[in-house]
Amino acid sequence: MAYEFILTEDREGVFIVTMHDPPTRNALGPQMADELMECLDRFEDNPAARVLLLTGTEPSFCSGANVRGFNQQIQDREAGEADGGEPGPLPWGKMESQYATRGQKVALGGQASRVPLRIHNLQKPSIAAVNGHAIGVGMGLALACDIRYTAEKAVFSEAFSRMGLIPGDGSCWQLPRLIGIGNTLLLQYTGDRIDGAEAYRLGIASKLWPDGELFDASLELAARLAKGATQSHALIKYLVQKSLSMDFEEALDLAHVAQEQVRKTDDHKEAVQAFLEKRPAQFKGR
Repeated sequence: MAYEFILTEDREGVFIVTMHDPPTRNALGPQMADELMECLDRFEDNPAARVLLLTGTEPSFCSGANVRGFNQQIQDREAGEADGGEPGPLPWGKMESQYATRGQKVALGGQASRVPLRIHNLQKPSIAAVNGHAIGVGMGLALACDIRYTAEKAVFSEAFSRMGLIPGDGSCWQLPRLIGIGNTLLLQYTGDRIDGAEAYRLGIASKLWPDGELFDASLELAARLAKGATQSHALIKYLVQKSLSMDFEEALDLAHVAQEQVRKTDDHKEAVQAFLEKRPAQFKGR
C-alpha cells in the first residue's frame, strides 16, 4: 500500500517502516501519525510480518512533532478562556484538579501521541534504527520500540520543556525504567541534546554503530528475530511489561501460566525435535 509520509517494505519477515517527510526532517504530524497507525495495524495482523524495523529518511530519524498550527491552537484556546487576573494554583494542584474532574478519559495529546503507545503494545518485536535526529516525540517513538540501535551521528533530545511543554509521548514512564530518575529529569528539565555515544552510555540505546553500518546491523538483528519463535517473543514482552508492577512471586506465577501456553505451540515441538535431530529449528510462529 502506498503512503504519503512513510515508506514500507516487507523483507523476509521484517516489516521496515521509514518515516519519510524530508522537508520537515520526518516530523510527526497528524497525517504521518494516521499512516503509522494504519500500517502498524496491518503489520500486527499479518502473520508473515514478524518483526518491525522503524527508521527515518536520512539525515533524520524523526525531528519531533510537526508544529504547524501550534500558534493557531494557542490563539483559539486563549480566545475561549477568560482571564480573571487571580493567581492560579500551583501546577500539580491544577493538573490533579483537572484530572479528577474530567468527564471522560483524558484524550491522548493529538494524533502523534497515540503512536508510541501503539508501538509499545505491539505483540511482536520492534527495533528502532536511530539514524539521525530523534527529538521530542521522535525520541518517544524510539523509546517505544523494544530495542534501539543508534548511529554515532544520532541526536536525542527530550525537547518538550524548551517549548513550554511536557513529554506527552510516554517518555516519563519509559525513561526512568531505562536510565533512572536522576538522568531522566536531567534530560527532561534541560532538553539538552545527546549524541549516539552518550545515548548508548546511558542505556537508552542497546548498541552503537558507525553511521554507515547502522541499517545493515539493525536489519540483521530483525531478520534473526524474524526466524525465531514469535509466540515466545510475544509472551516474553508481555511478561516483562507486566512484571514491572508485580512482586517476584506474582511475576513467577504469571510466567508459569505463559510457559504452559507456549509448551502447546508447534514451535516448541519443532525446537525439541530439532534438538534431538541436531539441526537448526525452523520456527513458523504457531
